[in-house]
Formats: sequence, C-alpha cells, structure tokens
Amino acid sequence: MPWLRTLRQGKVRSLDVKSEEPVKNKEMKGFIKKARKLAKPFRVTDGSFRLKDIDPGDTLHFTSEDKPRAKEALAIGISVLAELQNMLYAQDQWAVLMIFQAMDAAGKDSAIKHVMSGVNPQGCQVYSFKAPSDEELDHDFMWRCIIRLPERGRIGIFNRSYYEETLVVRVHREFLEKQKLPPELVTKHIWEERFQDIRHIERYLTRNGVAIRKFFLHVSKEEQKKRFLERIEEPEKHWKFSVNDIKEREHWDDYMKAYEDMIQNTATRHAPWYVVPADNKWFTRVVVAAAVIEALSSLDLHYPKVSKEKLKELAAAKRALLAGK
Repeated sequence: MPWLRTLRQGKVRSLDVKSEEPVKNKEMKGFIKKARKLAKPFRVTDGSFRLKDIDPGDTLHFTSEDKPRAKEALAIGISVLAELQNMLYAQDQWAVLMIFQAMDAAGKDSAIKHVMSGVNPQGCQVYSFKAPSDEELDHDFMWRCIIRLPERGRIGIFNRSYYEETLVVRVHREFLEKQKLPPELVTKHIWEERFQDIRHIERYLTRNGVAIRKFFLHVSKEEQKKRFLERIEEPEKHWKFSVNDIKEREHWDDYMKAYEDMIQNTATRHAPWYVVPADNKWFTRVVVAAAVIEALSSLDLHYPKVSKEKLKELAAAKRALLAGK
C-alpha cells in the first residue's frame, strides 16, 4: 500500500491532526498522488464489475502488523483532507456528495466518523436515511434525498440513500407495494428504469457542480456474524444490535445479487463506485480516506484570489489597526 510503504520507509513525517496549520503544498501533492494509487484498484466506472472479484478480507498484501502504520497514514490523510475541505469551502463552487451503502455491521458509521474526524463541522452535512415516513412515501423515491443535497462549498454524506430503492425495496417486494405507485408503472422493468433515473440525475448533478463518490463497504457474511456476536456479548454494544439484523441475513444472497446489479448499472466515470473490502476496518478507513482525497483533489480547488481593491482595503485596515491603541 503506497501510504503504508511510504511511512515504513520514513519518507513522510507524522502530522499533528489537531494542528490548524495547513499541510505544506509539496507534501500534500505527494500524498494526493499516493492516495490516487491506493483508491484506484477499488474504483468501478462501468458495468464489467463482478462482486466475486472483490475479496472482503483484501488488504493489498499488508497484514495486521501494519495497523499502526495504517493509523498514522490515516492521520496524515485526515490532515490533507482538512486542507482540501477548507479550499472547497472558501472557493464555494463545488459540492461533494459521498454515498455509503453496505450490509449491517459493515462499518459505515465508523468509517464516516474516522475519515471525517478532521473536517470542519461547518462544512460537512451528514444524513442517515431510515425507513421512509408517510410524507416521504407521498413523494417520488428520490425526493427525500434530493432535498438533503449539500450546498456549494460543503461535503454531504448520505448514510444509505436513494439506492435503498434498488436494494431493500427489491429484496422485500412488500415495501414497493407501500409506495402508492400507479399499478401500470410497476412492471418487470422497474429496476432498470430506476437505474436509468439514477444515472440521469447523477449526471445532472455533476453538470451542476456536485462531485459524487459512492462507497459500498463489502463485508463477508462470516465477519458480519462475528460483529453481531460482539454486539450481543459486549454490554457497551448492545444498543447497536437489532433482531431485524438477523432476519436480513436470511436474504444475504438476494442482497448480494441486488448490490452487484446496482453497481453494474450505476457505476460511471462521473459518479464512480468504490467497492471497499470491509472485513478489516483499519484498511477500510484508509481506502475511503484515499478515495475522498482523490475526489477533492480532482476539482482544481484553490483559495479565492483577492482583487487589487480588496488588497488596498486590507492594507488600509492594517494601517488603522497599527495606528490605534
């Protein structure tokens, strides 16, 4: 892994992620380059994707011995991400939408928590989408997500999203029946039609300055079982467990087929999926951070240039401050 290898060789110093000092430009450029290389193997941009080709336990040949270096790499990545987010906010032209989808216990919440830990809360919006309300069911399936899109200059994070309409609604047909659609619109082509609608909307958003990156955290059924048992056996994790999680495991194969079909039909160059191995959380977080850094760095971000008139105002203000008490 480029980040870990660089740390192992002592070529990058650790950064204090609590420091508000910006990352040096040269150091940041080098780190961005390495982030792109790390994220690339997990990036999906077309329909040739097959879920069986991604091993949930993959760590690119690195072992648990590299976990301390991974944490250090993540800390550096968070510092770089914070600097890029500052520029995104100051430039106020692009918005970034990050979508997270996964089976239960895949680590969505912890990935969001760790990767975004250094970002200014004023520039980040997180929304978790649960079962739709009566009001939401009275609208089209995209409505509740569209009204939560990030503003320019901000990063929006969807913990689950409109993609649930091609996943849980597909696996559980009874949910589709609750959506009050005219019967003649519910045909055998409804999933292909929803994929088409999603592609068109994501293309529209991209053309209007919303950079979209989508993450499927790919956990194995065995690892999910292990994490469920931890939630049952460890008191401090009891609150995370739901009996419904066990019921959903019974539909594992159906979900895997739905995820594969979803990714195949909605992965594009302008709105790619990242299928991230999720059996090892330390590796998952580094890959997600790398992908987010890659996304932000592709936007040609920079701090706004100040006009000559503004510079004169600043100079006058400085003189006034120095002359006063």
